[in-house]
Amino acid sequence: MLAIAEGDGDFLPLGAKHYAFFAEERPQLLVTFEDAASLRDRDDKLPEHFALARARGWSILTILAEGETWWRDPAVFRYFDRLADDGFLEDFDRVVFYGAGSAGYAAAAYSITAPQAELVLIAPRATLDPGLAGWDERHRIARRINFRGRYGYAPDMTESASQVWLIHDPLHQPDAMHAALFQRPWVTPLHARYTGEGTEDTLREMKVLDRIIEAAMEGKMSAERFSWLWRA
Repeated sequence: MLAIAEGDGDFLPLGAKHYAFFAEERPQLLVTFEDAASLRDRDDKLPEHFALARARGWSILTILAEGETWWRDPAVFRYFDRLADDGFLEDFDRVVFYGAGSAGYAAAAYSITAPQAELVLIAPRATLDPGLAGWDERHRIARRINFRGRYGYAPDMTESASQVWLIHDPLHQPDAMHAALFQRPWVTPLHARYTGEGTEDTLREMKVLDRIIEAAMEGKMSAERFSWLWRA
């Protein structure tokens, strides 16, 4: 990973618990959020979607987290502030933010820095603020994190997006309740019934996850396309 970053890219520590990995290709950018431990478990020690980005000629920016931080760190705030101030994300012809679960929260929260980005979110959490999502009994450790303040409430942070594709199981109550908090004119809910907590894993096993991300990057994603992929 460091060798790739030293070429046309970058690898930066962001405080004590986060890192930013960037590999530059063509002016289409995929932004993802990952747990650093999962990356270390892979044979290639690279972000999960690096191979897809490299094969398609996209640039990729992955924010790695050590532990269950939910990317709620002033160092990460400052990093995205700097990207916005420098106009870095606006230099790309297309930007897609992708994330699932807590990473879906982060993808939504930080997408505000990339006007007209397209988002692919799988079962994203809107917040864990007990005043807004006290009904979600998952993620007990993360309840100590402050979800108020900057980049805090993920649904509001999607307001600059061109389109948000929100994939979830409407029959799985906590994910459906988070999805309801994201209701906005630019958010399209896409239903993956009977997947429960494993929506991302199911899409990966069906070999359609990469195709969904690719469709978003090409500007060809739609509810009809998702329905076709889901039933294929």
